[in-house]
Amino acid sequence: MTNATHRIAARLVTPPAPDKGKLEGVNAINVRDMRFLRNSEINRWWLGNNPVATAWHNVLSSTFPRGEAFFIDSLRTHRKGTPPELSEAIRAFIAQEANHSREHRLFNRHVEQAGYDMSAIDARLAEFIARTRVKSELVNLIVTTVLEHMTTIIARDLLSSPHLYANADPEIVALWRWHAVEEIEHKAVAFDTFMHTTRRWSRFRRWRVRCILAVLVTKTFVAHRWRDTLELLEQDGITGWPARRMLLMYLMGQPGMLRRILPGWLRFFRPGFHPSCDDDATLLAKSSA
Repeated sequence: MTNATHRIAARLVTPPAPDKGKLEGVNAINVRDMRFLRNSEINRWWLGNNPVATAWHNVLSSTFPRGEAFFIDSLRTHRKGTPPELSEAIRAFIAQEANHSREHRLFNRHVEQAGYDMSAIDARLAEFIARTRVKSELVNLIVTTVLEHMTTIIARDLLSSPHLYANADPEIVALWRWHAVEEIEHKAVAFDTFMHTTRRWSRFRRWRVRCILAVLVTKTFVAHRWRDTLELLEQDGITGWPARRMLLMYLMGQPGMLRRILPGWLRFFRPGFHPSCDDDATLLAKSSA
C-alpha cells in the first residue's frame, strides 16, 4: 500500500467527533461526512487500466444517486412508529446514504469528463425508478431491503479483496472503501424496518414475499447492469461477442465479481436469515487498521 493510500485510509477510518458522528443508541453506524475527488481528475480506465472492470464499477456508481434516494424515501416513509433504536438507525442510514449519493454524483461527473456518455443509462434508471415508486410503499420497502442486501455483499467482497483494486487510483479506492464500510454498518436497517412493518405477518408469509422479490429484483438488477456495462464498453470500441465474453469472464470467471458474492446472496433465502448472522466485525476492524 502506498503512502498516499495510507493517508486516504486514515481519513476514511478516523472516528468522527462524538457530537457529529456516531449516534447514541445506534449499533455502530458512523456518519462520516467524507469528500473525494475535489481537486483531481480520473483516468478513463481508472481501475487497473482494465476497460471491463472500469465499466462495471462505473455502471454500479451510476445507480447510486437515484437508487439511494429511493432507499432513503422508502425507509423514511416507514420510520414513524418504529422503536426508538430503529428510528435512530434509520436516521443514521439516511445521513450515510445522502453522503454516498453526493460523492457518487461527483464521481459520475468525473466519469463523464473522462469521455463516457452516461445520459442514456441515467435516463433508463430514472424511468425504471419512477415506475417502481408508484407501487405500494411496502413493495418499495421490500425492494430496498433486497437491494441493501445486494450492496452489503458487494461491499463485503470489495473490502475482502483489496488485491482487485491494487492498481486503481487511491482516491477512487478510498471512495469505494468508505462507501463499503458504511453499507456494512447499516446492513440491517432496511431489513429491521421490513420486519417491524410486517410484524403482524406470519413467518412463512414474510419469508415467501422477501424471497420472491429477491429473485425478481436481482434478475432485473443484473440484467440492467449487464446491458449498461456493454453500452460503456461499446463507447470504448469493444462490441459484439468479444465484449460479452470479456464481461462474462469478469463477472463469473476471473475475478468473478458476481460469482464471488453468490454464497452471500443465497443466504438471504434462509428462513431464519438476518443480516447480523454475518459477523463483519473482524472485516470492519481490518478495514479500519
